[in-house]
Amino acid sequence: MRTRSYRCSPRLFPLPDTPPVTGLLAGLRERRGLIALDSAAGRPSRMSLVAADPLREDDGRPAAPGPTAANLRAFLARLVLDANAESCRPFRGGFLGALSYDLGVAGEGLDLPADPWDLPRVVGGLYTDFILIDHARESAVLVLGAEPGDGRPAVAGRRARWMAAVEEAAEVDQKEDAAGPRGPLRRCVPAQEHRARIERAREWIAAGEFFQANLAHPFECATFGHPVDLYRRLRRANPAPYMAYLAWDRGALLSASPELLLEVEGRAARTRPIKGTIRRAAEPRTDERLRRELLASAKDNAELAMIVDLERNDLGRVAVAGSVAVEQFPLLRSYAGLHHLTADVRATLRPEADAVDALLALFPGGSITGAPKLRSMRAIAELEGEGRGFFTGSAGFLDVGGDARFNILIRTLCWRPMASAGEGEVRYHVGGGITWSSDARSEDEETLLKGERLAAALEAAPLAAARGQSHA
Repeated sequence: MRTRSYRCSPRLFPLPDTPPVTGLLAGLRERRGLIALDSAAGRPSRMSLVAADPLREDDGRPAAPGPTAANLRAFLARLVLDANAESCRPFRGGFLGALSYDLGVAGEGLDLPADPWDLPRVVGGLYTDFILIDHARESAVLVLGAEPGDGRPAVAGRRARWMAAVEEAAEVDQKEDAAGPRGPLRRCVPAQEHRARIERAREWIAAGEFFQANLAHPFECATFGHPVDLYRRLRRANPAPYMAYLAWDRGALLSASPELLLEVEGRAARTRPIKGTIRRAAEPRTDERLRRELLASAKDNAELAMIVDLERNDLGRVAVAGSVAVEQFPLLRSYAGLHHLTADVRATLRPEADAVDALLALFPGGSITGAPKLRSMRAIAELEGEGRGFFTGSAGFLDVGGDARFNILIRTLCWRPMASAGEGEVRYHVGGGITWSSDARSEDEETLLKGERLAAALEAAPLAAARGQSHA
């Protein structure tokens, strides 16, 4: 990869109204490298952004980062922030993209299996053109990199093209989705097989191999229509604070994640693992009873404590000594269809550490591996028998000025096109943490509960289908 730097000099153009994220995506669907980080609902809901047209090399090749810490840092360093540039934190330009779970733990050389779709390990690029939406202030701004030098039009031409999408966003957002399932949703691992894997994990736990492992299984479904329209359906069915849409030349990610892997603002770093799940109820008193039941669950609190300890250790590798602290343990947060237990783990980064160091210290998140992390990941690979691709990886940004925000890719559809025009296929996983006290049938049922909103976006009913298959 040729080394060339680009000066990041963002120009800010405040917008009179806040355009809908899904309307922007619909209007920009054919733009190269379309990405949205979408804080659709839930807490915290702070900012969303929609970006397109990442920087290219002079000969038109995208400058893609490699799957190592050194390459990712060097790739981001190609953008140099202009000291006099207007500030639009938390993102002024930088890397937007997603990292596959199958990258493993930095520096550990885990021999993880390949995923069945042969997905890339990293997707994304360097972005200087985007719309940033501040939900707290209910404002939006168009940000354009001034004369990026990669062959794109000048600011005036790019502004006109973006504004056309902004002006049409509300109208486009009202159009019906021309996308949906083409055939039934298929459970790839029968219930009895997944439950047998859980029992095997419990045997290893009883033998002292590890304390917890997060086991998952996939669903697949044929689809028709554009992935942007599928994302719009997913957003309605399961709005969440860390949603994401990412498109590349051979596929797309459609994520409705509620979970934060990493947030870096200045020298402050934070992770927010989720452990503990219970359904929601439409009737308020029943819903409140379920909330109290989850908060009082000894099993769920123990699982959360175990993962919080793991995240404290991971974050502590890049933190100032004594700065790692746990806030509000446990904290219950409610999302579409589910209540979860969470906790905030925060720290101050050491002077020599940056957001890339923090990302790679935490990645992949302990809540979706288990503890100890390396042993649980080896067990996951053996039991699941195939790579996860982007499921339980992360999507987010590395800002040129040092800030970062990455989710954990749960509640996530991976889409790929098929040979026939307009047809595609989606694949998603559902899973849960397994401990010695786990009941295999209950754990399997919980995975289906977590997937109900994904199935709703595909107009399918995996719970009934899965129960039918459990006796196959």
